[in-house]
Amino acid sequence: MLASHRYERSALPMAPSIFHPREFLISLGERFLGMIGLIGGITTLALRTLSSLFRHKLAVNEFFYQLVAVGNRSISIVWLIALFTGMVFSLQLAVGLGRFGLKMYIGQIIGIAIFRELGPVLTSLMIAARVGSGIAAELGSMVVTEQVLAIEAMGANPIQKLVVPRLLATLFSALILTTTANLIGLLGGALIAISEADVTLQFYFDQIRNTVILEDFTSGIVKAGFFGFVIAIIACYHGLTTSGGTEGVGESTTRSVVHASITVFILDLFLTKLFLVF
Repeated sequence: MLASHRYERSALPMAPSIFHPREFLISLGERFLGMIGLIGGITTLALRTLSSLFRHKLAVNEFFYQLVAVGNRSISIVWLIALFTGMVFSLQLAVGLGRFGLKMYIGQIIGIAIFRELGPVLTSLMIAARVGSGIAAELGSMVVTEQVLAIEAMGANPIQKLVVPRLLATLFSALILTTTANLIGLLGGALIAISEADVTLQFYFDQIRNTVILEDFTSGIVKAGFFGFVIAIIACYHGLTTSGGTEGVGESTTRSVVHASITVFILDLFLTKLFLVF
């Protein structure tokens, strides 16, 4: 009878939650203030990092160590994403342009799209997922285990020792990986263009060479540099502000990836508009 009684109670419908406008506004205000604090904290860390970069000597060995580590984390997944992005984009263009009898001009659109947008944006998203999460987790673990406090106690500057090498490594890696991803994406597009659009490899690359100008390449590379900078700063900020033990490390890692990815898309809009104006 007791089991039956429990079943009957659990089967009763739950009372609908009552919407409280006051609590909703308070929660909305807290989220807004938290966002302002987050932006302020990241901006402060960026300014302090730039100041430390020009005022102190760079730890060259640590920089190259981080550069190799960042490259190893990202190169395979970046190349894989670039290859299949070029193939899928070329396949879609073969269908779309085929309706107007313009299949042969696939190379022109692929070249501009990859150099200006797809290359830097997709590469940066992969860096945010692989490298940004790794930086946040690594620094977060150092904060939880009080290694950062030990660095400060020894008289060293944590920003110069921990943030600057990771920032420069991520920035240069973004530039290098974006350049290689552009080429891999073009090759992926060529594979589909040759089979689906019945164009030769030489004609495909002739179309790219005659259409893509230096501005298309430089705009994508400049975007990649900005993206690499903000990804590293956001990851370092979340790592250095970690609290709450191992659970806090997981939360910092997740927030780093989410905030960096959103920032990449927002920054891409403003940079694109800036390049189109100038």
